[in-house]
Amino acid sequence: MPTVHLNHSHIHYEFDESAGADKPVLVLSNSLGTSMAMWEPQRPLSAHYRVLRYDTRGHGGSSSEPGPYTMAQLGQDVIALMDHLGIAKAHFCGLSMGGMVGMHLAIHAPQRFDKLVLANTNAFTASPEFWQKRIATLIEQDGIASIADGVMVRFFSPTFASQHPDTVARFKADMLATSLTGYTACCAAIRDMDFRAGLPSLKHPVLVIVGNKDQAAPPEQGHFLASQVQSGAVLALDAAHISNVEAADAFSQAVRRFLG
Repeated sequence: MPTVHLNHSHIHYEFDESAGADKPVLVLSNSLGTSMAMWEPQRPLSAHYRVLRYDTRGHGGSSSEPGPYTMAQLGQDVIALMDHLGIAKAHFCGLSMGGMVGMHLAIHAPQRFDKLVLANTNAFTASPEFWQKRIATLIEQDGIASIADGVMVRFFSPTFASQHPDTVARFKADMLATSLTGYTACCAAIRDMDFRAGLPSLKHPVLVIVGNKDQAAPPEQGHFLASQVQSGAVLALDAAHISNVEAADAFSQAVRRFLG
């Protein structure tokens, strides 16, 4: 998969155009502590869309410049990648941090996007202090390994984790491989984000996906997000935070129905 130097960073991506040049583009944006590999269950969508996956800066095969990062910076990476690939307009699907990037893009570059799927995400950070403490703890003391098991508990429900230990192990390995510099810099972007003022201006059709077992982005936060945009709908899945994996078929079917 190629890597391109954009916006003062190296961005690792995959652009699957096998659906044909006449099909719309769907951009997939990963959550904190993962990579584009989290979207493997959605590969069948490439039969209907030209699917662009990428590693958010600081993650996967993308570079990890010193932070802090901002949501504006993460959004600019997406626009630069789209420009590089000659993509004028796209659908967007992001989960958790990826959904936050999607909100920034829809507010600040609305002409570049059509429909939005915002999954297991929040419109604002209720406790910036939590993220600041996490940044300090990771840098000064313990590193990512100290929180990986706890993050997996929030990523997946106990039932799913017991039935699919190999999947949980892959996500944990992906998180442990994430650059500490990149991870904490993205934590800062989450710490500082608040899209409440901009959401009412969104005219895009928005599907908000929530997980009824999600501790990291509880369903009520998804309902709030959907209520703030002009055309928002909520779909609840029987899943924890990484709903595109835990409820993969239902997630993909919902995206397909929504995008058309």
